Amino acid sequence: MAHASIYVGCTVPQLLRGAQSRIFPSCSALRVLRHSAFCYCTGNGTIKSKRKMDHLERTANNFRQEVITQAKVCGITNESETVKRLRLAIANKDFTFKAGQWVDFFIPGVSVVGGFSICSSPGLLEREGILELAVKHTVHPPAHWIHTECTLDSEVALRVGADLHGYQEGKGNRHKLGTAKLYYSAKNTSELLFKKNILGLMKAFPGKITCCFHVTQQRSQICKELQPHITEGRISEKDLEKHVSNDTSWYICGPPPMIESMSKLLTNIGVPRNCVFFEKWW
Repeated sequence: MAHASIYVGCTVPQLLRGAQSRIFPSCSALRVLRHSAFCYCTGNGTIKSKRKMDHLERTANNFRQEVITQAKVCGITNESETVKRLRLAIANKDFTFKAGQWVDFFIPGVSVVGGFSICSSPGLLEREGILELAVKHTVHPPAHWIHTECTLDSEVALRVGADLHGYQEGKGNRHKLGTAKLYYSAKNTSELLFKKNILGLMKAFPGKITCCFHVTQQRSQICKELQPHITEGRISEKDLEKHVSNDTSWYICGPPPMIESMSKLLTNIGVPRNCVFFEKWW
């Protein structure tokens, strides 16, 4: 049976050639990263205070791959005024991930471990050995480092965390392609990351993938290409209630207050709790 999925979110998400010794960190660099990560996990694991839990503490019970993989920054671009896209060359050819997973992000000299969603496809990693992250600027040390100190050839390490969706297609599974509706909210159109990619998917899969962009503080004129898909104002009950059905799953991504308010909104319009999915790993 075909299945429908609703995604509710807001802004938060080239092939390198040359000698491996030039592209990837040395073994000694990786040992420093591993030591830093070990000290952080063991030294801070017993601290009890009223401070906000960090990424490793919050996700301590989540599944992780055991391997910490070396990576080198090979590209940095500004997706918006507040978000950078980081391209990482992965040294380990056995490193893999599934769509929807995130990574623990280890930085030499920074005791706090970051947690960032992967914004590139597994296919890019297979073809080019490249993984991409989209990181919004905050005062959180890993994000702050990416926006203020990270440069080309900076060396880091990664470890893959849990995936959002555990569906596995069996040999006898007659799963049919369903539909996906994305409600995407940001301050303005410049903060609607990957909007061109999303519009491209809508054209490639007409009727199967659709998107409604919401902007809450737009000050400039909206371009013609986006105008048919833009709604001014926040995502509301009226927007979502028409999609409620027994065959619909709901996925929420965004900062904690947004996830909490959207969860309550979905409960109010009759969506069962077991149909709503989100992660609080930040």
